[in-house]
Amino acid sequence: MDSDQHNPRPGLLVSTLPNAITVGRLLAVPLMVWLIVSDRMAAAFWLFVAAGISDGVDGFIAKRFRAESQLGSYLDPLADKVMLVCIYVTLGLEGQLSTWLVILVVFRDALIVGGALLSQLLDHPLRIKPLYISKVNTVTQIVLAAVVLAQLGPVFPNFPLVGTLEVIVGLTTASSGAIYLVRWLSGSGSFFEAPASEGGPASDRKQGPAEEERRRA
Repeated sequence: MDSDQHNPRPGLLVSTLPNAITVGRLLAVPLMVWLIVSDRMAAAFWLFVAAGISDGVDGFIAKRFRAESQLGSYLDPLADKVMLVCIYVTLGLEGQLSTWLVILVVFRDALIVGGALLSQLLDHPLRIKPLYISKVNTVTQIVLAAVVLAQLGPVFPNFPLVGTLEVIVGLTTASSGAIYLVRWLSGSGSFFEAPASEGGPASDRKQGPAEEERRRA
């Protein structure tokens, strides 16, 4: 009881705010795509920057005010993946990103999602342990998208290293996808988590660390 008094649960507004911000970021994706295809690259760039800031803000609120939720642990990575995939596909169709890279990025994410769905069908609850290479891959994908949008804006024109960034994104995307595939096929590491028996110790474990892992995957 003393722990609850020192760390009170947040009110309804605060507890729902992180998920509301995440949903807002998800709903901004169609607008971002429209701005790109309408050749409003500067607006698309700043909206992309705002989306990135909102990603940090909702995570800070969730941690600072103990407002983590199971819904948020799924919504947050979903919003990030949907935004990046849609931007990459749109920039690829506009001829601003290499086709091979767009295909690789989409295939890697489809592979992970497909593996997760198949694992559920096979009664293997999936818990993805974030890999360092996967975190690097996410950062490089964001940097590349931001640089291309900024160059087209033009916010920072004539950036000379887009080709190099594409190679780095391609390498990290292929590496992280291959590692996830190997772990999924072998059931090794922390990729699979055995189903917990009802009422067992695993069912009583707090969800915070697992949720945080999923948010950073």
